[in-house]
Amino acid sequence: MYIYIAMLAYVVVLFLTLRDIRIFRRTRLMSYRKGAIKGLLASTVVLFGVLMTASNPEFGLLVVFIGIYINKKGFDREKVFINAGTVDRLLGKTDI
Repeated sequence: MYIYIAMLAYVVVLFLTLRDIRIFRRTRLMSYRKGAIKGLLASTVVLFGVLMTASNPEFGLLVVFIGIYINKKGFDREKVFINAGTVDRLLGKTDI
């Protein structure tokens, strides 16, 4: 069961990273570039946690949660969604 939680966390971090990359490629805003770089680092840590979860579930999930904490976007971002709907925001489509 723990491995499924860790894999789900990896998929979510990877999805958000790919979304940041797509937004950066469309807008060239540096805050999304920083977010994509943090996402790549966080996805590496989470992947390491997924691999560790198979042998030691508690330590593996701890590493996964550390990776999710690294992925936290703690800085201000520019507004790129003005009239976009929920699905468009999820997929990274921008109004700019």
